[in-house]
Amino acid sequence: MPRKHPKKLAGPVEAIEPPRDAEVVVAVASVTVLVVALGALSESPVWLLGLLVFLPAAASALCTVRQTKFVSTWTTFVVIVTMLVRHGDGRPWLDRILMMVLTLVLGAASVYACHRRISREQETLRLRSTAAAMQRHILRPLPMLTDDVLVDGVYEPVQEDRLIGGDIYDVVVSPWGTRVLIGDVQGKGLPAVGAAFAVIGTFRATAHREPTLTALVDALDASVVQHNSYAAQAGDDERFVTALIVNVDAHEEVQAINCGHVLPQVLQDATVITPALTSGVPLGLAELAAEPATVDWFAFPPGATLLLTTDGLTETRAADGTFYPVTESLTQRVSLSPTELPRALYDDARAFAGEGDQHDDVAILSVRRSPYR
Repeated sequence: MPRKHPKKLAGPVEAIEPPRDAEVVVAVASVTVLVVALGALSESPVWLLGLLVFLPAAASALCTVRQTKFVSTWTTFVVIVTMLVRHGDGRPWLDRILMMVLTLVLGAASVYACHRRISREQETLRLRSTAAAMQRHILRPLPMLTDDVLVDGVYEPVQEDRLIGGDIYDVVVSPWGTRVLIGDVQGKGLPAVGAAFAVIGTFRATAHREPTLTALVDALDASVVQHNSYAAQAGDDERFVTALIVNVDAHEEVQAINCGHVLPQVLQDATVITPALTSGVPLGLAELAAEPATVDWFAFPPGATLLLTTDGLTETRAADGTFYPVTESLTQRVSLSPTELPRALYDDARAFAGEGDQHDDVAILSVRRSPYR
């Protein structure tokens, strides 16, 4: 069984904090004083009271229901008192009554809008918490240690509030070595979860049972085809999955099958080597391929680190459209430990992108042979 290092789970998803009661009181008092002062200077305080109706609207967007009720009640009180006290300024009573009624209606509408907003926020929080729980079950926490390798990495989806995305990974111990999967489901967010779960579930069920990588890839392809069949019946889009499956054992060469995925890179000493792998079709499209999946071999000597990524890293672009120089960045960080490298690489890519174009999930795995291998 794989031995896992402890990892802190992501904390609960939190709602946006409303302002404190004292802040609300200060803000309301400040706006009221400002309106009264402007009214005194312009000698039209009654009509400037219309500015106060913005207070309940602002409260409905930022505050709690209780705070919004306070703001609405205060605004209504100020408007009504002012209208009644300044009865001798020659304004028609019908106008005064309309102003008071309008203020009362807007206050009630603001309280209702606040209640609806908070209800939607609570529903969103429930959905986000569900997404977080799904991701914890779909993607195992890293790092993971087996008899063959130590696998660590970083996974950062950019949609669904950074809780779930289309990239997948997994590690399974088999009688033929440790098998590592990294993949990218077409699409992002919750619609891609079904295909992701199909691939990962099949990988976990068959990686320790199938003696060859080709048989394992055939099973993964069949799972995506079956998922697409169910998706078509439900009216959803069919999806494919790019994937790279690597088998690491005691030998200094590893087996790999590339299903249309980003090529791995081997880091050793001060060099970065990109193995030449045969690029097959993504999972779910095997029937379109002229030839079956091909198993390639490449050197993975002791002390080397195998880096697996998704195209979220290679397609990172700066504001001017320049792509992130992955190989150059790796060369500068080849001395980092396998546990430090993925996060350092991800942070550097984010800094490189800045405000540029980065619209894909990012998964980066480092695979290091166990010290006693």
